[in-house]
Amino acid sequence: MTTTTTPPGVAGRIEAALRPLLGGPLPVRLRAWDGSEAGPDAGPDPGAPGGVPERPLVELRSPRALTRLLWHPGELGAAQAYVTGELEVHGDLGTALDTVRAAVAERGIPPLTATRVVRLLPDLVRLARDAGALGRPPAPPATQAVVSGRLHSLARDRASVSHHYDLSNAFYELLLDPNLAYSAAFFADGPQMPLEDAQAAKLDLVCRKLGLSDGMRLLDVGCGWGALSLHAAEHFGARVTGVTISAEQQAFVQERVHRRGLEGRVEVRLQDYREVRDEPFDAVASLEMGEHVGERNYGTYAAMLHRSVRPGGYVLVQQMSRRGAHPGGGPFIEAFIAPDMTMRPVGETLGLLEGAGLEVRGVHALREHYVWTVDAWHRTLEERWAQVVGLIGEEGARVWRLYLVGGSQAFRDHRMGVDQLLLRRPGGEPAVTDPAR
Repeated sequence: MTTTTTPPGVAGRIEAALRPLLGGPLPVRLRAWDGSEAGPDAGPDPGAPGGVPERPLVELRSPRALTRLLWHPGELGAAQAYVTGELEVHGDLGTALDTVRAAVAERGIPPLTATRVVRLLPDLVRLARDAGALGRPPAPPATQAVVSGRLHSLARDRASVSHHYDLSNAFYELLLDPNLAYSAAFFADGPQMPLEDAQAAKLDLVCRKLGLSDGMRLLDVGCGWGALSLHAAEHFGARVTGVTISAEQQAFVQERVHRRGLEGRVEVRLQDYREVRDEPFDAVASLEMGEHVGERNYGTYAAMLHRSVRPGGYVLVQQMSRRGAHPGGGPFIEAFIAPDMTMRPVGETLGLLEGAGLEVRGVHALREHYVWTVDAWHRTLEERWAQVVGLIGEEGARVWRLYLVGGSQAFRDHRMGVDQLLLRRPGGEPAVTDPAR
């Protein structure tokens, strides 16, 4: 008969308490705040798929990390502890996430609530009490979003957007390419292509698909920092109206318009998509903004796209997709990055756009391109870590590290996708061929 010896210290008690739930040992090496360790040895892992050289070491630096995990078992509690530095991952963060995710899937570990933890893991609760880690839940980290009001009201949407997009223009200038394109790039020449070139290729592709030419009027819905608006005016001669609900973004784009001498060619408004009431434009684009309008409002958004383009004109929507649970992206994304975001399978989105009267002309999947895009952002984050911390603080930098590493894995593993949807409003001159594929 095989017996299991519990290692001494807090880490050993945690492993012993979790073993019945985990159906086996800890998937990662654990170090507790008293210096004790348990679980598989850190270091080379000859049995890992693909020859991963190191097993990760997870350190609980404070009993407060255990408190967060007890109140919010799973992703949210772990994320809160990580961004505050109460939990540290030594070694590659992506490897740690992959290792834990694989163990959960292989062992069929069920999701937990705080109530079930108390019932199923009494030894862990006793340990927490001994360590002074029981009591009221800790306050959320400063970087966690706080939004209130009616879901997807104008005020709440502005607050949600401000939480993420008004973080710091200087930070986004540091992280993104010079165009400040904050959406999936198009790596036309493969993943070795520099990000700046891949983003320019994406902007060119969008403009060609829309059939833009000199003097055409383009509506850019959710224009961000103006990457597409400025590119369409400078390189395709379009007259562009961009709309955003971020005051920081509007001021930034207006400054770039002035600096590049594009007054009269590019107008940027502080305006919600529901407030757009212009005469129809020649073309409409909306890059990774439709995820933020909400499930109930997507029909309103689709109707706005339809009425905003002239009969015969093209609409291009670039949008992320997701299947299964957590249409908002998961507890971490929903709490720290994009409150109130909603994604769905791409086929359902196409149905909503068709229901608004738009004709589907093409679907261009860019999932792999988002992996390469996010990986490029992550490399920049790590290379400029000290500057990032100087701009948004250590906690903010850790939020972004977790966001980018996890985001890359979500697209890599097909848990999320992104597509360019080319649409046309019926009427006008018949479209014999599309402007671009």
